[in-house]
Amino acid sequence: MFKKKPLQETAENSRTLPGAETASTADKKAFFKKNGKKIIAVVCVAAAVGAFALSRMQAGKPAASVSYLEASPEKRSITNVFSDSGTITAANTYEVKALVRGKILSSNFEEGDVVKAGDVLYTIDSADAANGVERAQLALNQAQRSYEDAVNAQYVRTDIGGTVVSIRVAPGDAVAAGQEVAVIRDDATVLLTLQFPAADAAGFSAGQTAQVTLDGTYETLSGTVRSVSGTDTLSSGNLLVRSVVIAVPNNGSLTSAQAATASVNGVGALGSARFAYQKEQTLTAAASGTVSALCVRENARVEGGAAVVQLSSESLTRQTETAADNLRSAELSLEDAQNAMSNYTITAPISGTIIQKNIQAGETVGSDSTAAASPMCIIHDLSYLELTLHVDELQILSIQEGQKVSITADAVQNKKFEGVVTNVSSAGSTTGGTTTYPVTIRIEHYGELLPGMNATAEIVTAQVKDALSIPNAAVIRGSYVLVTEDSPSASHAVKDMMAPEGYVYVKVETGVSDNDYIAVTSGLVEGDTVAYDADNVSAAADSTAQPAEGELL
Repeated sequence: MFKKKPLQETAENSRTLPGAETASTADKKAFFKKNGKKIIAVVCVAAAVGAFALSRMQAGKPAASVSYLEASPEKRSITNVFSDSGTITAANTYEVKALVRGKILSSNFEEGDVVKAGDVLYTIDSADAANGVERAQLALNQAQRSYEDAVNAQYVRTDIGGTVVSIRVAPGDAVAAGQEVAVIRDDATVLLTLQFPAADAAGFSAGQTAQVTLDGTYETLSGTVRSVSGTDTLSSGNLLVRSVVIAVPNNGSLTSAQAATASVNGVGALGSARFAYQKEQTLTAAASGTVSALCVRENARVEGGAAVVQLSSESLTRQTETAADNLRSAELSLEDAQNAMSNYTITAPISGTIIQKNIQAGETVGSDSTAAASPMCIIHDLSYLELTLHVDELQILSIQEGQKVSITADAVQNKKFEGVVTNVSSAGSTTGGTTTYPVTIRIEHYGELLPGMNATAEIVTAQVKDALSIPNAAVIRGSYVLVTEDSPSASHAVKDMMAPEGYVYVKVETGVSDNDYIAVTSGLVEGDTVAYDADNVSAAADSTAQPAEGELL
């Protein structure tokens, strides 16, 4: 395929390239007319010196010759591979540190153990923190009661359930502390207190049924003995009697104006009496203010604790706002105390492997700034590994996310691992005038690889099959190739470039290259013969190099 062809340099190869600029004839004549004598003298001296030097060089060195390798373009597959090295790291690393001070009560794990996120690693003595939580809870309870009192101060509430008998104020009225505003009556049950003969009443008991007869209508109602006095008294008729209280359900028709008598176990009462209401409450304002609303209407039924009248005033508003602020402050204090309490139980922040354990049970952490800052243990997330490369700015555009990566490590002989590019950072760093960009590679199936190992990554950045290819050294100045004069592509020779005898320069377009070959996309055909200087391969690879007359870089 390759053959050497020696060529002797000729005088023709030493000709200057056409296109060089010359002065006009008129200017030359004027110049020589003025400076002719001086020029002749200088030329004579230079010629003498040159002849002497040339004779010395020819005496000590034979005439130079250049040998060329020739090759024909061939179809081949070319792969461009980017290669760089870096250090393998874990997917994630976490240093567990103590946020509080205390004695370690337990640490039930060892180096090499696999833990899950949330697993308990350390417990620290939290007696002081527990007291803080309790104090914060007590303060919150007090603040809650104060807030409720402040809110309730705006309302006049009933303590009993019953009927709203009367409301004595209207919206907009100004009321003073202690002023009566409403009356609530519990009339669902009315009470009838009668006197019975002591000897008979002594046998009565609470819960017994009583027959109640209304005065005037003689209507009979059913009642229940509520209580019996425990002592005898002397009636106006000089009889020993006992008082018996009978409860009668009210269907709404019984009032305190109605009188009635009753009998228990066939024993009749010694007279009649008027019904009394079970409970009645006159509501008064606890603070001064203006009636802003009536919460119920007269004759309405209410439950115990219901608001009847709402009051408003500037002092009541400030009181409520202050109580609300104090309540919120107490809530935050409790949250802070509870959060501090949680710091005494240290859990694994990530799932992974314990690679270092620095603190054991019985030791104290947080005793000084150094201990507080030191990691108690270190966890590696080994669900996958990562390799970070720092890629030069001239090559970064050929690296993209998703590209597959072949990885090898000196520590793991004769094995290759597969990775994938997961991130190409745009945050470059410049050192010594060169900018590099971090490229992150993820390794899912890492086998024997470990964090800290040095590894080499290879990324295929470009690939072509069956491409017309020539040796890299055959391309000079980036786009010119020397071909024999009998090559088919010699018909496209570059006219203004001087070539060695038997050769011409042609311009080509190139594509993917590897360490040895480069694809030619146009300018050559398979029948061509290209030539290049085997002794100057490195210079031929420099696209900025200029070819000397008569030789190929």
